[in-house]
Amino acid sequence: MSEHLESILIVSSKSQSIDGLTKLLMEEELMLPDSVTSAAEAKRLALEKPYDLILVDSPLSDERSDITAAYLARNTDSCVLLFSGREPERQLEKAMWEAGVFLTAKPVSRYMFHKTITYLRACFYKLRGIKHEKDKLQRQNEEIRLINRAKGILMEYLSMTEPQAHRYLEKQAMDLRISKAEVAKRLLSTYEN
Repeated sequence: MSEHLESILIVSSKSQSIDGLTKLLMEEELMLPDSVTSAAEAKRLALEKPYDLILVDSPLSDERSDITAAYLARNTDSCVLLFSGREPERQLEKAMWEAGVFLTAKPVSRYMFHKTITYLRACFYKLRGIKHEKDKLQRQNEEIRLINRAKGILMEYLSMTEPQAHRYLEKQAMDLRISKAEVAKRLLSTYEN
């Protein structure tokens, strides 16, 4: 995903709502959104293409909009905003919070839409930072696992101690000017095949 709200999906059964939301998004200087008219289409498309923001307009023709919004929030990395047909009840608010869905009542004024988009942008940036950090940690953990497996191979097949195996991987990485993880991959491909 990019660092800006660039890919947007509108889910609404009404073309009039799609047009209105598109106009408001353009006023916020956001990209021209994709749009679908059913929950089924939204779910299919959102799983095929990553969206930064998904706007769900209540009601939908084929499924309750809160169910659709919760599904999209739980199964994608998208920020999801549900436009409720009336002032939401506490129970709906709680369910949407727990699912990670932003919720606002219709009709939405330009000012309220601007404020909501501002909040969504802030959350989007925060979530992207967390996602990047998580991805970095996962890569580091994978490299550590690779290196530890390679050390195990060296200890088993070449009777090295753990410090010797560690030093061997470091020296190979320096000599070949590649990462220890790359040395480990090469070693594993030799001994594990």
